[in-house]
Amino acid sequence: MTDRQRGPGGSGGSRQGGGPPRRPWGRAVPDERAAALVDAVRLRLAEAGDAPTAGSVAAALRAARPPLGGGDVLDAVRVLRSELVGAGPLDTLLAEPDVTDVLVNGPDEVWVDRGSGLHRVPEIRFPDAESVRRLAHRLATAAGRRLDDARPWVDARLPDGTRLHAVLPPIAAGCTHISLRICRSTPFTMDELVAGGALPPIGAELLTAVLRARLSLLISGGTGTGKTTLLAALLGLVGPDERIVLAEDSAELRPDHPHVVRLQSRPPNQEGLGELTLRDLVRQALRMRPDRVVVGEVRGEEVVDLLSALNTGHEGGCGTVHANTAADVPARLEALGSLAGLDRLSLHSQLRAALDVVIHLVRDQRTGLRRVAELHLLVGDEHGLAVTVPALAFTAAGGCAAGPGWERLRRRCTERGVALPPLPAAGE
Repeated sequence: MTDRQRGPGGSGGSRQGGGPPRRPWGRAVPDERAAALVDAVRLRLAEAGDAPTAGSVAAALRAARPPLGGGDVLDAVRVLRSELVGAGPLDTLLAEPDVTDVLVNGPDEVWVDRGSGLHRVPEIRFPDAESVRRLAHRLATAAGRRLDDARPWVDARLPDGTRLHAVLPPIAAGCTHISLRICRSTPFTMDELVAGGALPPIGAELLTAVLRARLSLLISGGTGTGKTTLLAALLGLVGPDERIVLAEDSAELRPDHPHVVRLQSRPPNQEGLGELTLRDLVRQALRMRPDRVVVGEVRGEEVVDLLSALNTGHEGGCGTVHANTAADVPARLEALGSLAGLDRLSLHSQLRAALDVVIHLVRDQRTGLRRVAELHLLVGDEHGLAVTVPALAFTAAGGCAAGPGWERLRRRCTERGVALPPLPAAGE
């Protein structure tokens, strides 16, 4: 399951064609001439004040008089535009519908994930390390973020929704590192997640019922397991008369819902001023008459404000958190709460009262399948600490089994006027 352009749970594809890739500049222009040609075209466009459209790039290219034939001119125009406003050599990968991640570790180290794990792409390469750095700078600028020696990393969202992360040397040893995560233009529906193997039909019914019962939930899992995808799909099921206020570090959530307010954090400027943290956004969200407060990813002090909100009448709040298992979520939130100076017992007391459900996702490293693995309830133990109790477990084969917390979950939903569907008998 993924928030990318490919279908959920699908396997990766392969590049079409069997022969060696055609050099985008034709055979007449070596790599060093290509770099010089990019600079010459960029200079001519700047002098003329023209936007880098196909026509203006072609005119600037003709003025530079490169030794190109007719067919190679069209290729050169395409590549020049990608070098000026796109992702350079990476554009061909980003255009593939099944690509979810593109990673650059060096001029000749480009990796891609097409849904079945990372694979190196030797035919895609940069002329040198400086070309990688220039691309990182251009992408950061397009995202409206700063990237330089004083702030040698950036985590931002490009205009088309692609997630950008880049790190410059000396933080990155040897060469600038670029990570691009491609977002799907439209959110997945629960039916699509079921069709892709992310969860069985009964699982979709159960999660939908939990959402409609307005139970507060966190979606946990590792990086790339599909937490944002599932959360967006669930939010699309929220009633159209409810107001959803999202607080995110990077605008990833795009639920299919008619009333969504999006708040995005902001890093400090060059003088160290103007920073807006996720904690600031959560506080503002509470003043915006939300029916549901959603935190894209709980990763710091904002956990205190979120728990406070869920304890003051804002039912049905949602968010995601990184955790190895559902049972590890209380410990993870305890660590985050300590960043805000909240003592252990106070954090656990708020956690027990505020949070109802933890939905945990996993990813099969062999097949790339992302799926819902289990659903836990938050309860208190004899020491007053919050712990999780398994309520449902989902298998990779599409099975579903009740756990010790199943009856408690059913009662909570019934108290809120929502009946859970009956679980299939063993063996069905």
